[in-house]
Amino acid sequence: MNISKHEQRVLHELARGGAIHHNRLDNGKIHDVTCFTRDGHVLEDCTLSVFQRLLKRRFIHSKNGRPYRASALGIKSVRAQMNQR
Repeated sequence: MNISKHEQRVLHELARGGAIHHNRLDNGKIHDVTCFTRDGHVLEDCTLSVFQRLLKRRFIHSKNGRPYRASALGIKSVRAQMNQR
């Protein structure tokens, strides 16, 4: 499956233990996302459009309103990086 460079970076950080925190409007729609690495740094590559593409492809999921994490499909889809080998 074709995954863009920005999507790949975000999925890689999520697979390593990061999370995507989101803010909702009063009607329940997500209007702002912030991706945190497991070290607590903010990843700038994670925009609302990247988030929506990852969510549409079911690479990320959230349970009980908690931050979004990589799903099993997302972890399988991410390519190996040098620090994962």
